[in-house]
Amino acid sequence: MDDETLKKYAYVSISSYRARAVKSLKDDVKMPSEIARDTGIRKNHISKVLRELKDCGVAECINEEVRRGRLYRLTDAGEQIVEKLE
Repeated sequence: MDDETLKKYAYVSISSYRARAVKSLKDDVKMPSEIARDTGIRKNHISKVLRELKDCGVAECINEEVRRGRLYRLTDAGEQIVEKLE
């Protein structure tokens, strides 16, 4: 794992919400409501968490143009991070 990915790992691992959201996205594409249901985190918090993960390059939205029903998945860095989290 390179230094940039390690920095992202540290950022994700210091927040239980970010870590749980990343684990929920492992090997799957999900909508925020599905992530909220899987993790037990409220929907308004999931939106903030997903924005943080997207800003740091761990997750990406694959249909940014839609208002409802956005789909999120892990980036390559996110895939490396979720392996290290487990």
